[in-house]
Amino acid sequence: MGYSDADGADRGGKTGSGRMSSESQQNQDRRERLRKLALETVDLNKDPYFMRNHLGTYECKLCLTIHSNEGNYLAHTQGKRHQTNIARRSARDAYEAQQASAVPAHVAKQQRKTVKIGRPGYRVTKQRDPTTGQRSLLFLIDYPEIDEGLQPRHRFMSAYEQKIEPVDRKYQYILVAAEPYETIAFKVPNREIDTAADKFFTRWDRETLTFTLQLHFKDKKVADMPPPP
Repeated sequence: MGYSDADGADRGGKTGSGRMSSESQQNQDRRERLRKLALETVDLNKDPYFMRNHLGTYECKLCLTIHSNEGNYLAHTQGKRHQTNIARRSARDAYEAQQASAVPAHVAKQQRKTVKIGRPGYRVTKQRDPTTGQRSLLFLIDYPEIDEGLQPRHRFMSAYEQKIEPVDRKYQYILVAAEPYETIAFKVPNREIDTAADKFFTRWDRETLTFTLQLHFKDKKVADMPPPP
């Protein structure tokens, strides 16, 4: 004996739920196929937006997203958000290039640039936590002539971002910048860093004009740090 859609509703059935489930499965299968294809064809070493951070996860520098593994990052690059941002970046770069070419030569010469005064003095100390056995690094950087109102900035950079040395994925870099000094980079093991409050901290002393950065590696078996720059 047949029954109407109203009967199905009374019995708890949802008209169209099967179709929605099928479409969802198709979208999931499509994303998985794109991810596998990207893993086979894309060289992440040449991707300017791909970065492995100090936490061991992966970042898209274009979209400011974080991914647990390379496969998830590659799936993201095939998505609408990443493709839209690439199109926007390309359009912006083209516009800026057009504007730059339109600036008269005599105007371009008048643009002031900060005169660098060389590298700051620094000290690097290797340490080991007596309680946990974790290895740590302590950086002390002096900026006696830093521009008024500024304080040093730092960030981590993967080996794939830098263009000075051959890429070695065993290392990462810590960059510290403060005008009018040159930006300096410290080459450290590419190991996961302990971000607990008492294991990673920075401090800017406005009286002594010294910048302090200390970090601990989670892995106790960390290779020795290469010589400073």
